[in-house]
Amino acid sequence: MIKTIVIGFGAAAKVFHLPHLVHSDKYEVVGVVSRSKASKEHSDVSHIPVYETLEEALSLSDATLYIITTPSDRHYDMLKQCILAGKDVLVEKPAFLTVEEGKELIQLNQNSESVVTVHQNRRWDGDFLFIQKLLHEETLGDWKVLESRFDRFRPVICNRWREQPGAGSGILYDLGSHLIDQVLVLFGEPDTIYAEVMTQRENGQTDDGFFIVFHYGEKRVYLRSSSFINSTYPRFEVHGLKGSFVKYGLDKQELQLIDGTYYQGKEKEVGTIYIEDTKNVTIEPGGYNHFFSLLADGLRSRKPVVSLEEALKVTRFIELARISSDEGRMLKKEEWMG
Repeated sequence: MIKTIVIGFGAAAKVFHLPHLVHSDKYEVVGVVSRSKASKEHSDVSHIPVYETLEEALSLSDATLYIITTPSDRHYDMLKQCILAGKDVLVEKPAFLTVEEGKELIQLNQNSESVVTVHQNRRWDGDFLFIQKLLHEETLGDWKVLESRFDRFRPVICNRWREQPGAGSGILYDLGSHLIDQVLVLFGEPDTIYAEVMTQRENGQTDDGFFIVFHYGEKRVYLRSSSFINSTYPRFEVHGLKGSFVKYGLDKQELQLIDGTYYQGKEKEVGTIYIEDTKNVTIEPGGYNHFFSLLADGLRSRKPVVSLEEALKVTRFIELARISSDEGRMLKKEEWMG
């Protein structure tokens, strides 16, 4: 079993990591890094050591895998510490906040024996996997437009670090990291990018919405997120020469993990294909647990599931989206490839 330490004990650790670790026979959680007293009382970790600092865990524990789930502005320093200590790492997205940080960590990792994987779990959303299959099989013909949106109705600022001013906060780093990563997996880098990054809530000091357009020749990808959407919009739309595919609602795995029903049976979802006739199609459940199986396999073969190089591209397009929004213009590939 892979001896594992979880760094941080917020929602990311409790919802997206611990359930998979404790239900797997491939991992043994041997410690938590947290200053929170709640971590000492949580049933999944009440029997294991709780370290107050990463330095303490690195010096006292024999764990080989460290999972970083702290606020995003701490990822860079913690990743660096773990790599220098020769540990394998799973780090929450975004792995780092700037392209320069990413390049430094990639170089450091290349000169080490550490395997570093980025937790881009929404590559294992059921609807995203279904779209990959549709595109591969050309069910809709040559695709022309893809729209992907991820909204959360939060019109009033909450006391959460993602909604407060500071490095790494805001919806672009949070939800934008998922949407941008999915598009890069599907289509690679675009020819151009145009973006509007918005702060619309009263007394808002970090971004709470965005609209991003990627151009692939004559094809278009539209990425959207807003804190003011309290109605039903498609999660995905794909339109091609033969017809369209539309899927409403977010993948249900997150809610199942929150309410504790994830491992009691996964519910299938439904999308609609419009070609000659309208046809509802069953979407097989996604598999965040598959990510953790692949992670274990990758640690044995010494290959990351999602690499720092892939994370660098996501961060680059977050930076480009901000530049495009600030300057009110479209950016062309030669501007970031030169």
